[in-house]
Amino acid sequence: MARLAVTSIDDVVHSAIQEVMARASGSIAAAIAQLAAAELEKQLSVTNGHARGPARRAARPRPPRVEMTRWIADRRARRVPTFVIEMTSGLDTKKKIVARFGENAVFEKGKPLPRPAKAA
Repeated sequence: MARLAVTSIDDVVHSAIQEVMARASGSIAAAIAQLAAAELEKQLSVTNGHARGPARRAARPRPPRVEMTRWIADRRARRVPTFVIEMTSGLDTKKKIVARFGENAVFEKGKPLPRPAKAA
């Protein structure tokens, strides 16, 4: 008896998939190249000054500037407002003001100076 050639199911599936992939790979490569070219064009237009980075969000509008009329020499205080410098006859740092009037001294525009601290 002559033996028939034995082909396994794996061999049949493998050859079928190989044929399909050979036909589809050209189309897939062309589609990827087209997408890459479009993305490259987009990136080049961004670097040429048309747009910068991802879409920018609009900045929140700041509240209008108002004149400062009250200042407290506490731990959070940073700059000394000009009206306090004028009221204290030239004390221009928080350290000097705290040494003379004490911490948490409240200065209000148009009102008298707070009492000096007892240590001053």
